[in-house]
Amino acid sequence: MYGSGSRRAVAGAVGAAVLLLSGCSSDEDGDQPKVSQQPRETDPYWVNPDGKAARQVAEYREDGDTRKAGLIERIASQPVAEWIGTADPEGETRRITEQAAAADRDALLVLYNIPHRDCGQFSKGGAAGADAYRDWIDKVAKGIGERRATVILEPDAVLHLVDSCTPEEFHEERYQLLWGAVERLKRLPAVKVYLDAGNAGWSQPDALHEPLRRAGIDKADGFSVNVSNFYPTAASEEFGKKLSAKVGGKPFVIDTSRNGNGPYTDGDPKENWCNPPGRALGEVPTTRTGDPQVDAYLWIKRPGESDGDCKGGPKAGDWWPEYALGLAAGDGE
Repeated sequence: MYGSGSRRAVAGAVGAAVLLLSGCSSDEDGDQPKVSQQPRETDPYWVNPDGKAARQVAEYREDGDTRKAGLIERIASQPVAEWIGTADPEGETRRITEQAAAADRDALLVLYNIPHRDCGQFSKGGAAGADAYRDWIDKVAKGIGERRATVILEPDAVLHLVDSCTPEEFHEERYQLLWGAVERLKRLPAVKVYLDAGNAGWSQPDALHEPLRRAGIDKADGFSVNVSNFYPTAASEEFGKKLSAKVGGKPFVIDTSRNGNGPYTDGDPKENWCNPPGRALGEVPTTRTGDPQVDAYLWIKRPGESDGDCKGGPKAGDWWPEYALGLAAGDGE
């Protein structure tokens, strides 16, 4: 997984913001197709007009590179999740949800700060302890207030309890923290919470339903699958339906941000998830999935942000324009 990164403002970002807020993108040389945000009834999520992809579009246009600008617009014109940081969670969440509300859209948020997260991998860390985590969740909730938001709660946190990645000594605390986070967020009047449930590469989905219950799935609106991963949508739907049947028929959402070419299988299996080459954008975000059990296809992992300093990438969460171009082109250029 990854945390949040930052990038300097780029001259011309205002122009990109106007372009994105108009609901459509264009390519000056006509070489790339236009990409428009879906109507609210099928795609209710907010497009950040000042996101990293939008800034990159502005930079390429300023340099006169309309081909690259057109490619990155395929990312910039779509709603992608906002991963909430730790410096000012209440203020950050308030700003995001207020902007989304002003545009009559829902904020799409990821909360990824569970203590001992990522088992010491590229995104290791998280809150310093249980009290710090509860305080962070409370500030996030205060920042959301009465505004509409969809929250993806703690990617991999449950899965790592099941696959023996997270040490046993932290298991009970984590269950309590996840349950408490679901309960706190569901006190809010307009928030949907999806507790993360791993991906289709997990070989023992039957082992997940009881941990999900202990983590609060009964109070949540559903669960998420394939976050930051590459499994095809069909495989994710099959996995999700099997799991749904074990947790009372709960619906689920699928991260389709980078699954257009499926998973990478030519490298070290232990790192095939980390900045794999030759991947592509998947289905654009929408609630029109054609399946009542699948609430939405979402771009939860932000396309173009690094998984970590592997395969030549920057640190986890940093914007990597070369990788973004490859995803948008669909050939890992």
